[in-house]
Amino acid sequence: MGIDFEALTEATSGAVGGLLSTTILYPLDTCKTKYQAEAHTSKHCKYRSPVDVFKEALKSRQLLSLYQGLGTKNLQSFVSQFIYFYSYSYIKNVYLKRSRRERMGTGANLIVAAAAGACTAIITQPLDTASARMQTSSFGKSRGLWETLTAGDWRQAFDGLGASLVLTSNPAVQYTVFEQLKNRLVAKQGAETAGSVHAVDTSPVVLSAFIAFLLGALSKTVATVVTYPAIRCKVLLQVWERKDDETEQKSITDPLHRPPKKMLDAINIIWHREGALGFYKGLEAQILKTVLSAALMLMIKEKASKGTWVVMMAFRKWLNVNRLKVA
Repeated sequence: MGIDFEALTEATSGAVGGLLSTTILYPLDTCKTKYQAEAHTSKHCKYRSPVDVFKEALKSRQLLSLYQGLGTKNLQSFVSQFIYFYSYSYIKNVYLKRSRRERMGTGANLIVAAAAGACTAIITQPLDTASARMQTSSFGKSRGLWETLTAGDWRQAFDGLGASLVLTSNPAVQYTVFEQLKNRLVAKQGAETAGSVHAVDTSPVVLSAFIAFLLGALSKTVATVVTYPAIRCKVLLQVWERKDDETEQKSITDPLHRPPKKMLDAINIIWHREGALGFYKGLEAQILKTVLSAALMLMIKEKASKGTWVVMMAFRKWLNVNRLKVA
């Protein structure tokens, strides 16, 4: 079975883009996550906005704590982006070959993206959960990855998996919007290149950094607004057990204070404690973070794909030469 170099190129460039964008925006992600997790604990919330989280870190001289869990987040980001882009590209290529089509329609694109997202969520859920718990720990008191993962039952490492599977619709919507817009632009560029006498370059046509940024921002905004209630539920499922002792005591008599074990429990808590608007509490911060992250990731991916393609072609040539020597 041969190596799918196109899928490998997509996976590598996507992973690099995800890694760099995650590192750049990590302090914002920490503020956003702590705000989302704290909002449900009581009527007197500690944070009124993600800005209050930053102010607390500044006042307590713990600015570096905004990076707690960065290593785990980067590992999760790199692995998830690699798995997603590889599985997405691989499944897409299989579909196109079997259907004998040149491009996927919107429906097929959604299904392929959702399948790739489900594979990614199942494999990387423990890292995602650990990262959320490390971010929401008290400043300066975050534990390491292994300590966080082994702190409770192994099943707790998969807290929020149901919500994560629901959220496979997020990248499905995002990349469907992005790919459809990108294909139209690339088709125009390809037509212009095909008319050139020197059109012998077989490398993929890529978008400019600015266009990729705009398409990434637009596609992620749409996906975030549609799926935000599931995002909010996921945070509660992952970090509830880290709340104060008062909450733990109330959980004995008040079901709304019991740790949610599934997505329906989180929905019930948000609905009764915060109302319908609670499902969208923190949406502004989520959009700011995810849009910037997705736009940066896709921009870096598009610019890195050219170089990655050259490396992959050199690697394939090296493999072919060695095969001929062995033969």
